[in-house]
Amino acid sequence: MSSIRDDETPEATGIPSTARPPSSPPTIEVPRVEVTEELLRALPKTDLHCHLDGSMRLNTILELAEKQKVKLPADSADGLARAIHMGEICKSLEDYLVAFDVTLSVLQTADALYRAAYELAIDAAAENVRYLEVRYSPALHEQRGLRMTTIVDSVLEGLRAAKRETGIKCGVIVCGIRHMNPETSIRLAELCVAYKNRGVIGFDLAGAELNFPAKDHRDAFQLILKNNVNCTAHAGEAYGPESIAQAIHFLGAHRIGHGVRLREDGDLLNYINDHRIPLEVCPTSNVQTGAVRDIKAHPLKFYFDYGLRVTINTDNRLITDTTVTKEYLTAHRELQLSLEDLTTIIVSGFKSAFLPFREKQDVLKSVNAEIADTLQNFQRKLTAVKKPA
Repeated sequence: MSSIRDDETPEATGIPSTARPPSSPPTIEVPRVEVTEELLRALPKTDLHCHLDGSMRLNTILELAEKQKVKLPADSADGLARAIHMGEICKSLEDYLVAFDVTLSVLQTADALYRAAYELAIDAAAENVRYLEVRYSPALHEQRGLRMTTIVDSVLEGLRAAKRETGIKCGVIVCGIRHMNPETSIRLAELCVAYKNRGVIGFDLAGAELNFPAKDHRDAFQLILKNNVNCTAHAGEAYGPESIAQAIHFLGAHRIGHGVRLREDGDLLNYINDHRIPLEVCPTSNVQTGAVRDIKAHPLKFYFDYGLRVTINTDNRLITDTTVTKEYLTAHRELQLSLEDLTTIIVSGFKSAFLPFREKQDVLKSVNAEIADTLQNFQRKLTAVKKPA
């Protein structure tokens, strides 16, 4: 798994040294600055768990539907937002996933896939997301006869176009789907392996957990691991910790998507902590899908305080009506994570990225320097405001 070890010196990661016990991981020296949306937007960030088909723009869906002659459940942005439960708490994960029927209905052409990928990366870059991992399943975009290679190429081209304009670095994670035939997952794994080092950086298992165990897709993940490709898996979102255990021990997952129910199994929690397996946490989405009863009941802070490597992500920018900035602000306001906590989680996002080790070292040095500069700039602004005329 690509990750910076926790026992590295501050100099190796670019993190400033502060007074702390020798065994403690390095931390960023954080000045006293008010946590605001403006500050969080200015900080460099990652989004490691972001679904392409759940992160479109409303107007883009309407325009593509008109162009493609696709019937939508509403013909206005407000009506469409209601139809897909945008930002609303759903009865279940399955109810939440119904929204994807709408988005997928207009993502069956090369042009639409290119546009969706391009706009997603542009929107992420606008809030200073520096590294974005976009996941989707090519098997869900074959309804009009597109070849899987065309599907992958279209998304990669859209992301590259956004990078040329904004500098945002992106990678693609190909998703197998739990409720689909395991042979389809193998076909997707083969596609993932073929595009290794060509923009695809990992493999995932997504979809409803109940009645669709991860172990059924073990052969696909064996192919992935045999070819030294990174992998993650949705687990512990709508099913218990045994789903997480399967993702780790049957699939060999390097990261876990969501993992909110990990807290129910202390032994497994300690195993994941000991092995520094990152959790791709999506707080607002977890409330929307009913994975947690409300935001204050979310285990993110407990996981962080206990020492797990947690990252904060959007899941689906459109359906959950969120951004990475909003997620960090929610973590601060509702879960009482401090600015120091948040900067540590930001760095964990870059540490957990599916990037080569050497490249990750360079990124971490740059990111930590930028975090320090950003915090100092905001502190200077605050000091200037408080100065008497």
